[in-house]
Amino acid sequence: MARHIYSCPLRWSDMDAFGHVNNVVFLRYLEEARIDFMFRLAPGDGSPSFSGGSVVARHEIDYVRPLVHRHEPVTIESWVTKIGAASLTIAYEVKDPDQVYVRASTIVVPFDLEAQRPRRISAEEKSYLLEYMDDSAPGALAA
Repeated sequence: MARHIYSCPLRWSDMDAFGHVNNVVFLRYLEEARIDFMFRLAPGDGSPSFSGGSVVARHEIDYVRPLVHRHEPVTIESWVTKIGAASLTIAYEVKDPDQVYVRASTIVVPFDLEAQRPRRISAEEKSYLLEYMDDSAPGALAA
């Protein structure tokens, strides 16, 4: 299973009064990593995959340890734990080589912006997602 790697810069405004990255900022970090991951399929190839839109249906975040603000970026590893007909689950670890700060997951629903409704995952999208699939995740492939 491949993992998508995203190098996320920390910003001065991410810090809270205690010198840690604020808990809500991690959602922004996950969003940056998710967009980088999902849109690697479409740009430049003329593929419409994932470019039509998507919505977040759920986030789950476990804060493992505080991330102290610094100038060096943090690494976000992303992979897929579930693919359904019209949704997928992406898992993440926000980390350094020797330290995990956050473990999280997001349920993403592909969305038809023109029709303003959810849509099914295309065969091309599913093929791309399978490259990052963790086959050991419970219920990994749904109908």
